[in-house]
Amino acid sequence: MANETQFPTEVVELPSNGYFYPKDSPLASGKLEMKYMTAKEEDILTSPNLLKQGIAIDKLLEALIVDKNINIGDLLIGDKNSLIIAARILAYGKMYEFTTYDETSEEVNVTVDLTTLNDKEIDFDKLPQGINEFPFELPNSKRPIILRFLTHTDEKEIVKEVEALKKISNSIVTTMTSRMKRLIVSVDGNSEKQYIHNFVDTEFLSVDSLELRRYLNSINPDINMTTIATFPDGREEEVAVEITAQFFWPPA
Repeated sequence: MANETQFPTEVVELPSNGYFYPKDSPLASGKLEMKYMTAKEEDILTSPNLLKQGIAIDKLLEALIVDKNINIGDLLIGDKNSLIIAARILAYGKMYEFTTYDETSEEVNVTVDLTTLNDKEIDFDKLPQGINEFPFELPNSKRPIILRFLTHTDEKEIVKEVEALKKISNSIVTTMTSRMKRLIVSVDGNSEKQYIHNFVDTEFLSVDSLELRRYLNSINPDINMTTIATFPDGREEEVAVEITAQFFWPPA
């Protein structure tokens, strides 16, 4: 397949199948077209300014996605993760080498085939289509919650908020509560931000928080970042694929 730039492209299927995006969103098809990386995109990855700002990967994805009507900020986190894997495969091939630890805690280098990373299995039929909202009753307090999947924009805002709080105080890092305040849409039928924030800060029991996160993880579309790796001695073990500096910057 080729686009107007005459660069080869591939169609990437999203873990969400586009199921939770509004019907008029270009992401609702569950697929998008990405072009293969060129030297121009490699310039993005090596830009000191973009690297310093932490937006090199964002700019790379924007350059590789063919449909410029797609805003990467709207992508669900799992879909964005899948695009990062696809971009790496299209750029440098499917084989990826990284360092991990074996069962004896010895550091070893393993090579995995990125195409063996599968999407999480989600029963979409049990979830509402075209809307990113999911009701859940907290098992301990029995309070009704509506939650949602976070987008790439949400993740960026959480990082920005946590970093800002770190600069003005030496208090405990608030990543968990900041995340909860964004993924919870309403509590007790009340969607006012102040009500939600107060609930998270002062009323949200740890046992309920754990169960909410478990439920969210069970329905959240994403790519499964574990695979079977072959170790130098021939052993095969399931390992978590770690995205290191070598992921988009493999040794020459």
